Amino acid sequence: MSEEAAITRLPQARRPGLLGGYEWATLCVVGLAFAVPVLTRNPQILSQTNLILIAATASLGVYIMLRMDLMSFAVPAFMATGGYTVALLSLRLGVTDAILLGVAAFVMPALCAIPLGWLILRLKGVYFVLVTFVLTEIVQLLLFEATPLTGGSNGLVGMPAVTLFGIELMDNSQVLLTTAGLAFAGFAITALFTRSFRYEFAAIEKNDVLAESLGLACWRYKALAFSVAAGVSGLAGFALVNMLLTAHPTSFAPMSSVTYITYTIVGGKGAILGTLAGAALLVTATDLFALKGELSPGLFGLLIIVVTLLARGGLIGLAAKAVGRLRRASPGAPARVAPITAVPARGMKS
Repeated sequence: MSEEAAITRLPQARRPGLLGGYEWATLCVVGLAFAVPVLTRNPQILSQTNLILIAATASLGVYIMLRMDLMSFAVPAFMATGGYTVALLSLRLGVTDAILLGVAAFVMPALCAIPLGWLILRLKGVYFVLVTFVLTEIVQLLLFEATPLTGGSNGLVGMPAVTLFGIELMDNSQVLLTTAGLAFAGFAITALFTRSFRYEFAAIEKNDVLAESLGLACWRYKALAFSVAAGVSGLAGFALVNMLLTAHPTSFAPMSSVTYITYTIVGGKGAILGTLAGAALLVTATDLFALKGELSPGLFGLLIIVVTLLARGGLIGLAAKAVGRLRRASPGAPARVAPITAVPARGMKS
């Protein structure tokens, strides 16, 4: 076999599956949300599922950037961009088709993120955190002050129900189906994107300077990730506005970015399933602790501290360790011995 043929075939032989186990598991769990309106008509369950899906979808914007060790506080800004885009299209132009609105909610924030990324993605660490938080504050100010466009402190109210193939999706169960569709789209896009570039993201997370010196165009991958994260956040903004039938600045408060970061870290930032697990736990806990009145913030904070201390890798990391221990403790499990192989140094040809 010629050298050219060998080079052509090797990447194909080593090419992994389209998605990994965590990605397939996450999509299956999100897909189960479509069955909830069929199984129950309980308004509380429908509302709770809606909130969990919106929170998990918004947290994907944090998860994507954390894959490159960048903690973004810009999720509410892009959620507002997507949400207000949908509200303006439906109120001013009469567009109610869910598919068209979903595309607009993704594309508009993604396009806005391109010039913003050119400005702020050269920053790292606390500087990136600070600038993304200030960006969210600026967007919040614009929502209040640009009254002719955004409605100011009154917001945009009276939105018509979205439609799918001419059918209005108005009641609670139909709103949940819309949210489930947007969440599934967001998780599918994120899973495919992060899986396709996982090696590049891992290199940037470990040492972006070294990766750059070895020829990896780090800034290009960061810009692409920032744009996709913005688009996915826009889908969450669409789902939130559709649930409330109102686009209001307070729905996209800058401090909500801390909540989405918390969901991602508590669930486990190393796996996409972590955003769903963290949102499910903390949204449910918020609802339960609300019954305790003034003790609610303290109980919620205590829960976060306990989970963070006991599960450094998040809920998913803790579950993965528990499964690994059970496998090793099972009597029929064979001992695993790592083969001794010659490994060439990074950056050197074998």
